[in-house]
Amino acid sequence: MRKLLIVVGLTALHAWAEKPNIIFFIADDMLPRHFNCLPEGKGKNLTPHIDRLANEGVVMFEQHCASPICTPSRYNVLTGTYASRAQNNWFADVAKENGGQTVVEFNTHIVKGQTTLPALLKARGYTTGMVGKNHVVEAHGLRSFKNFDASATDPKNVSILKANHDHVCQAMREIGFDYADRVYHNNPDFLGLHEVAVQNMDWITEGGIDFLKGKRNNPFFLYFATTVPHGPSKASRSWNANPLISPVGYLDKAPDVQPARFTIPERIKEAGLPVNDDTCNMLWLDDAVGALIQTLEETGELDDTIIFFYSDHGQMSKGTLYQGGVHNPCIVWKKDGFPVGKTSDALVHIVDFAPTILEMAGVDYAPTDFDGKSYLSILKGEPAPTERIMYFELGYARAIRKGNWKYLAVRYPEHLEAMSEEKRRRVLEEWNAERYRKHLEIVTEDPKAPFSHLTAIPGGGHAESRSTGSYPGYFDSDQLYDLSQDPMEQVNLAKDPVYQETLEEMQREMQIILSTLPGEFPL
Repeated sequence: MRKLLIVVGLTALHAWAEKPNIIFFIADDMLPRHFNCLPEGKGKNLTPHIDRLANEGVVMFEQHCASPICTPSRYNVLTGTYASRAQNNWFADVAKENGGQTVVEFNTHIVKGQTTLPALLKARGYTTGMVGKNHVVEAHGLRSFKNFDASATDPKNVSILKANHDHVCQAMREIGFDYADRVYHNNPDFLGLHEVAVQNMDWITEGGIDFLKGKRNNPFFLYFATTVPHGPSKASRSWNANPLISPVGYLDKAPDVQPARFTIPERIKEAGLPVNDDTCNMLWLDDAVGALIQTLEETGELDDTIIFFYSDHGQMSKGTLYQGGVHNPCIVWKKDGFPVGKTSDALVHIVDFAPTILEMAGVDYAPTDFDGKSYLSILKGEPAPTERIMYFELGYARAIRKGNWKYLAVRYPEHLEAMSEEKRRRVLEEWNAERYRKHLEIVTEDPKAPFSHLTAIPGGGHAESRSTGSYPGYFDSDQLYDLSQDPMEQVNLAKDPVYQETLEEMQREMQIILSTLPGEFPL
């Protein structure tokens, strides 16, 4: 028996020591109700492949993100650092305009020369690939369209679409990806032409499968980024759109790598679930997961692959640093699961993904200054750190969580606080004019509407519109919450004398973190 235990132990160590293939599947704007493995979504979705990942892997219930909108969250994943460390000119220019105060918005781009997760893996012998949504890596030379409603069949417009796609793919290669294809450089509504502003999950999946079937003699890392269930979500522009429409114009042939789209409502109805755009888009996304798994089974590589399944950020309070925005569970899968068990309540962060994946790959990342920490030891069943301070940043807000205490600060630079009504009106009119041009929803036309935490535009931007002003303490500059008693962050304790000592302690803790980051944020 003792010899048997030794053999089993050595086998387990060998399995951890070998370099696994890794897929990082990042969905876009999934809600808690979209996950059958979460209480909010249990039994509401037909997602057998995501369910398999959850049932056979581990659900990290206390996974958090740092900046709950698309761009900075993807920056965190691919760099292992906070987005306030962005080095691109746009980010620097915004900080300069605000007297040195960094503003984490859609301006945090990865640029050539930065240390990235794919580049580190590539340097250690991995073949790296990405397909799907970019919205984070800076791509120069993209051409714009004068007429948003121009035809996507016009050869001149097709040429621009394809050239833009090629530029984005080249930018992805420059930051560490060997393979880049089937890329949306932004959300469909921002590709430049209204006619191609539709989802095409099958097209993305086809690119992922092409990568998985490519010839190689080494392990792979695939960053697979969907554009769903983010809008547009209506059938005619998502799961039931014309499958020939893509970001590069009309395809000659529709991709044939996922179950036929017409079967989506049939399968949902057969499962006894309501047929609507929500359930249909989730099954469509799940079919993509299934296609990747099936391909790995066919190539004999599934048993040697670790799969991360994650949505880019919390969606209940998108565009805020409340728990509804930053609390964002994920799934980690491998054959036979992990010693930690089916679930974990360890506090882990989005910036932890990069060091965790590198440790799994046997890469020494000690020389790299990550803001995150590997949680491979937690997956192996070792105790999680008893006290970890979680840091969050977005727009004009910063927050930390220490134990059950949450501190959130909102600071607008003086020139924004003093913005005249005339300028507020001009800023709002310019913002809305562009949204009218692109047939997008208007948040407000009231120049007196307050800013959001994310955007210094009256009423805030569309991304955070459903969260702006939705909390009782939203417009308070200092906010303190006891999550053990107030998990929905409804009672701001910052002005209560009883909690002044706690408030000051949390401010000191935040200041320590802020002192290690570029730029300024006054407390």
